[in-house]
Amino acid sequence: MKYTGKIAETNFSMVAEFILLGFSDLPNLQGLLFGIFLIIYASILLGNSLIIVITKVTAALQTPMYFFLGNFSFLEICYTSVTIPRILSDLWIQKKNISFLACAVQLGSLISLGATESFFLLVMSYDRYVAICKPLYYPIIMNHKKCLYLVIGIWIIGIPLQAAQTYQVFSLSFCGSNELNHVFCDIPPLLKLACGDTSLNELFVYAGATIFLTVPSMLIFWSYIKIIKTILKLPSAMGRRKAFSTCSSHLTVVGLFYGSCFITYLRPKSSHSPGVDKILSLFYTILTPLFNPLIYSLRNKDVIVAIKQLVPR
Repeated sequence: MKYTGKIAETNFSMVAEFILLGFSDLPNLQGLLFGIFLIIYASILLGNSLIIVITKVTAALQTPMYFFLGNFSFLEICYTSVTIPRILSDLWIQKKNISFLACAVQLGSLISLGATESFFLLVMSYDRYVAICKPLYYPIIMNHKKCLYLVIGIWIIGIPLQAAQTYQVFSLSFCGSNELNHVFCDIPPLLKLACGDTSLNELFVYAGATIFLTVPSMLIFWSYIKIIKTILKLPSAMGRRKAFSTCSSHLTVVGLFYGSCFITYLRPKSSHSPGVDKILSLFYTILTPLFNPLIYSLRNKDVIVAIKQLVPR
């Protein structure tokens, strides 16, 4: 099915709407895709809500690690709620139009929450670093007040990036087709529709990705080098296994999120293709929130015990 639309060529204030093509190239699979995304969204809501509940009501999980995990799960619910309801709506009613304002809000929310997720993963790795490498100072360093300030700061830190990046993109002039070949409003497909020179905008994207992706990922990598060195020095084999098990859960989520984000935002413009961009975007916006509860529950005995205690209630 081909979607067409007319877009003003003068300036961004005149733009009325974009057309999100999404999965329109698969007309015979719209019903199946709707069912798949509905199940995924329900699983994300249920799984992450369960993590939030058990980290709040289980006495054994009242530690900084699970305090961050509960907040991270809430973030995952917010993150997916920016995109999946819109995808479900498009698949169900086959209305692909998205207004200029709605597109800007969606993009700004994604950028802000993406930056928040990146720094949550960094703080969670710092928590593991202090717990394993400085266990005697852990209660002092990671006290409740400090943890609370960290969480508040993480939620706020993405707002300046969201405002700046969104303004940069939507201050461009758009000409020609208004068909956005993507499942939601994202920077790469929007820049493809812009007319004129977008090199400054692309440079701004790389700068933002460096600050909010490269720097946190390098700090996480450094912290885990220290953690692994400390774990290998532990005298007890059981202690080493427990430490590796706890850290591997976090590292799996880190790999899923940063890997897909790096490929999406830091690879050359010439290598971008709509099909690949759609798949990669689903990794960091949907699959990471989907697998987060599974990864942390299946590889964490404390969480498994807490779930078993909660379910009979």
